Amino acid sequence: MFRITQYMREIAEPTPLGPKRNPPGPVVIWNLIRRCNLTCKHCYSISADKDFAGELNTSEVYGVMDDLRAFGVPVLILSGGEPLLREDIYDIARRAKEKGFYVGLSTNGTLIDESNIERIAAIGFDYVGISLDGIRETHDTFRRKVGAFDASLHGVKLCRDAGIKIGVRFTLTQDNAHDLPALLKLVDDEGIDKFYLSHLNYAGRGNTNRGRDAFLDTTRAAMDLLFDTCWKHIETGVHKEFVTGNNDADGVYLLHWVRRHFPEKEAALRAKLAQWGGNSSGVNVANIDNLGNVHPDTFWWHHNLGNVRERAFSDIWQDTTDPLMAGLKAVPRSIKGRCGDCTYFDVCGGNTRVRALQLTGDAWQEDPACYLSDEEIGLVGERERVQMKPYIGIRQAREAAQ
Repeated sequence: MFRITQYMREIAEPTPLGPKRNPPGPVVIWNLIRRCNLTCKHCYSISADKDFAGELNTSEVYGVMDDLRAFGVPVLILSGGEPLLREDIYDIARRAKEKGFYVGLSTNGTLIDESNIERIAAIGFDYVGISLDGIRETHDTFRRKVGAFDASLHGVKLCRDAGIKIGVRFTLTQDNAHDLPALLKLVDDEGIDKFYLSHLNYAGRGNTNRGRDAFLDTTRAAMDLLFDTCWKHIETGVHKEFVTGNNDADGVYLLHWVRRHFPEKEAALRAKLAQWGGNSSGVNVANIDNLGNVHPDTFWWHHNLGNVRERAFSDIWQDTTDPLMAGLKAVPRSIKGRCGDCTYFDVCGGNTRVRALQLTGDAWQEDPACYLSDEEIGLVGERERVQMKPYIGIRQAREAAQ
């Protein structure tokens, strides 16, 4: 995850570069259930509204949770499918809080209503993230259900009014980029705490629909809007958090934004971004699926590292006999192509490996979703590169929303 607001604040109020502090354990995104009441176009777990056999029961979940805590895992993100479809989700979340985890709930929001908002609030979730893929018509098309937008937004408002830190998650594609300005306005108008833009990753139905990934220029326009919006909030003293995920080139693109607007701040910010280091799949980010299989992150469901029914997560996570885990944990990683030659490799870390695998069959090839030019990443000489025109005018939509 790339924390835009954190680094923008470094521009406004610089702090000294301190020692690098590695987290005690990885953030674990835990898909407790695969069943979902929606069938979204970009679902990495290919969920459906049916029960899936072999899922971890409550007792097994508790046992794994004990091992995670002993191993130093600081954060649990409870996800699905739709986690609110698990009858024991409140017991699991309550126990996670009692064990001292930072606990997030990742939900589509449609099942949050007056019947359960008090139970959700009583858990004390540190954060609830609800996905919106655009404004009403766009969102309902992505979610393949009429009324999904209204139900999800109702859930957002209930959480906000209950005093829960609430965030909107948005997966950028060429089919919904035009709604980004209006969605950012909605986040402001509704007093939502956090906005998370996820770049499309090629896994599950997201892999099937990768032809609809945001074109490179559209991605740049979206990031420009996000950076400008975040900076405006910092200037005006509005406390709101902006983050992105699944494209670590965002850190490099921010440096170019800073170079244009605050050139005297670039060197200090670069040092902070290099300390961050970019992609951390298989290092500081982990995934456990509904069957107990462990993966380097949520987009590697086709690659199992082990199963928590057979080995403790702590043992699986430290085992580098698996070539993928050995490569992910290598410092630095050995990445080919333009990613390996990039002069900002220390900032990005080679970006997302699963996209390279899906398109080339080689997890260590360059990431095809890097949206910076060869010149911008400091490559010597000219390379032929496909130039794509932006899909629907995100800039025109931005102007209309202002």
